[in-house]
Amino acid sequence: MICRLAERADVPAMREIYRPYVERDTASFEYETPSPEAFAARFEAVTADFPWYVAEENGVVVGFAYASRAFARAAYRWDADLSVYLSTPFHGRGAGRALYGLLERDLAAMGYVNAYALITKENAASVAFHERLGYRLLAELPAAGYKFGRWLSVVWYGKTLRRVPDPGPAPLRFCDLNTREE
Repeated sequence: MICRLAERADVPAMREIYRPYVERDTASFEYETPSPEAFAARFEAVTADFPWYVAEENGVVVGFAYASRAFARAAYRWDADLSVYLSTPFHGRGAGRALYGLLERDLAAMGYVNAYALITKENAASVAFHERLGYRLLAELPAAGYKFGRWLSVVWYGKTLRRVPDPGPAPLRFCDLNTREE
């Protein structure tokens, strides 16, 4: 299995990996799978500023993870939100850990300080995954989302990527990470 930066050509495969999370699971709070055009637009919007990786085995995309802006206000500009989705047969095989490791490395290099993940509380596997990676529980939002005819609580996990008294200037865009002057 290899992990690499996602490309526009990966969008259909990533959308198909995401589909069951929308249609049969509470890991995503979306009600309908985004159209191919909407998913492609999401990919383009995220990758304008943030890294997006895929895990691939034998030339087939089996999972993906990306970072995005956690909050809109200027004071939160050093915070990122992470998401990971894997094909079911690849749960527990290290792909999620590898993808998150790449995201965390890049985000720290870009100047981000905190990484967050919002997880449906009943998703014990995701909670355990984040705890194994050093994320800690920050808050619980009871009955925060309604899906499949029931209210679902969400837990908010966070991890400090780098400890600094002053975070410095706004984080770099991912595309500018390798072009900055040292």
